[in-house]
Amino acid sequence: MTLKLSPSHIEMEQAFYRKDASYDGVFFVAVRTTGIFCRPSCPARPKPENIEFFPTIRDAVFAGYRPCKRCHPLEVYGTLPDWVATLMQRVETSPDAKITATELRSLGLTPERVRRWFREYYGMTFVEWCRGRRLANAFIQIRAGTTLDDVIFTNQYESHSGFREAFSKVFGVPPGQSQSSDFIATQMLETPLGALLVGAVSEGVCLIEYTDRRMLEHNYATIRKRFGYPVLPVTNSHIECLRDELSRYFVGKLTKFTIPLVLGGTAFQEQVWSELQRIPYGKTISYDELAQHINQPTAVRAVARANGMNRINILIPCHRVVGKNGQLTGYGGGLWRKRLLLELERTGELPGNEIIQ
Repeated sequence: MTLKLSPSHIEMEQAFYRKDASYDGVFFVAVRTTGIFCRPSCPARPKPENIEFFPTIRDAVFAGYRPCKRCHPLEVYGTLPDWVATLMQRVETSPDAKITATELRSLGLTPERVRRWFREYYGMTFVEWCRGRRLANAFIQIRAGTTLDDVIFTNQYESHSGFREAFSKVFGVPPGQSQSSDFIATQMLETPLGALLVGAVSEGVCLIEYTDRRMLEHNYATIRKRFGYPVLPVTNSHIECLRDELSRYFVGKLTKFTIPLVLGGTAFQEQVWSELQRIPYGKTISYDELAQHINQPTAVRAVARANGMNRINILIPCHRVVGKNGQLTGYGGGLWRKRLLLELERTGELPGNEIIQ
């Protein structure tokens, strides 16, 4: 099968004039008469004879075009906002300190904006996120054999009863029974394709989602319901291993992940996801072939749905499934990410899509 990573001129032109956001990042549109370049979804509509297409930001910039101030094409690859990274670092440095609304405003942030962002991407407010960090630290300390008095003191709880109540509310058991409990550790990991929200339980990784994916909130809630564990904003050994392996993967130095995965799907979904993991690095197959591989040749649509419900992106490589004719098909993280992942696995390096200021 010949893989077609770049759309044809006609396909790009049609996508641009229908403002198709699914092509954002797949290509960029430059306007000769204004000297700017845009996303395909930009509201601007120049005449066809005045436009040209580029596969990367680098190509558009080196051709002399500047980014559109209307659609902001430099932001298409999405990263963790600087103000979020600053807040997280502040909490990591002083996990016991409480950041007040007054302190947020002194940083140029409104409590409402902070609350909204954390609720959207973590399913909890910033206050709940900070509280979760403290409780997770307490949980880990108890598991390590630290006495309850020391745990309460180091995490600055005012009383035993207050700590027990808060702990039981989150974990569903009192501190003394926490040895048999678990939780979903979550972290935001920066990658060349934007921030990933990752989650892991003690057995392995159970969530890897692009933070701008429309189904993120649904999949996040599904994971929480499926495992029945509280979600806490801390790391664990699986997440740190994932951080290391992803960094090597994105520079072409790792072709096979070793981290254990916890799938948490239906029997059919897990059958599809297990088969996806058998697709070799640098190879692609069609949905029809995937259905045949699991001995369900007539269940192509069901296979496609299971593929779309994959909640562990990259490690369960649903990006390696393409259309029967070799064309790129839908991908939860966007076609541009699918194209770049396949290019990375085909050549050993990401195409030159660096953001140029």
